[in-house]
Amino acid sequence: MRIIRWGMIGAGDVAEVKSGPGFQKAKNSSLVAVMRRNGALAKDYAERHSVPHWYDNAEALINDPEVDAIYIATPPHVHKQYTLMSVAAGKAVYVEKPMALTFAECQEMITACQNAGVPLWVAYYRRMLPRFVKIKELLEADAIGQVRSVRIVLYSPLNPERFPPDNLPWRVVPAVSGGGVFADAGVHTLDFLDYVLGPIQSVQGIAANQANLYPAEDNVAANFVFESGALGTGTWCFTTNQALDQTEIIGTRGKISFATFSPAPTLLTTAGGVEEISIADPPHVHQPLIQTIVDELNGVGTCPSTGLSGARTTGVVDQILRKYREEHN
Repeated sequence: MRIIRWGMIGAGDVAEVKSGPGFQKAKNSSLVAVMRRNGALAKDYAERHSVPHWYDNAEALINDPEVDAIYIATPPHVHKQYTLMSVAAGKAVYVEKPMALTFAECQEMITACQNAGVPLWVAYYRRMLPRFVKIKELLEADAIGQVRSVRIVLYSPLNPERFPPDNLPWRVVPAVSGGGVFADAGVHTLDFLDYVLGPIQSVQGIAANQANLYPAEDNVAANFVFESGALGTGTWCFTTNQALDQTEIIGTRGKISFATFSPAPTLLTTAGGVEEISIADPPHVHQPLIQTIVDELNGVGTCPSTGLSGARTTGVVDQILRKYREEHN
């Protein structure tokens, strides 16, 4: 098998541990180039991680003849731009989540890749994390019977110090991120449910900005229906006095409870009692998904997180936030 040589656009916090080293440690994979607009930071990353080439210009990295595939690790507002540039160079694309600012942008990316015959994947890495793979196996083994209902709860305490008005994190600036913490983090659970239960067929949602710390929504509620007929609800509130991360998948013979972000054990509840399932995440959480991409590029297997599936999750977010965006744009 050939070595897939990766170029990485963006080298922030996510690239330090979660993703960057995964390109180096996956089999038949190598990280050969990195780019940041601040050249000194790009050079620093390259030197610390033994990456041979660094750039301060995305076009130069994309057109590097030693780069086979591009990982776009930037905020969402430039995902489409860099994807289209990569497609023009004939390079495979692995883009961070959320896939783009809107479903319409996702569709442009998908169309461009299809027309050029270039593969497109999205970094919903939980689809291949061992503890989430286990949940999928339990559902496929009919451990809780037919799924009837899903309940998502994600709360975090209000912390004004994290959001200085003159220096807001990009994740809560809609023009850069597409929304707030819901659009940035809540998508992980929605995408995983798409993977294990099938696409969401219809969705309704409401959103509000209650703390007025930033322009994006800080409280979201939604209900949705899967193609299977299972019903779901979700609440994502980031102005509470508590932290809670829990999703329940409820079936005719039991339920599965899990946390999307914390390492809490997965709980399988059936007539036989409650079973705790503890599976640690790997050091570099992107690595299992990266391996499926490398393997697919080498003609072995397929990656389960594609542009098509990533676009579906962005489409769900669009529908949930539609009214809020109309009222605040």
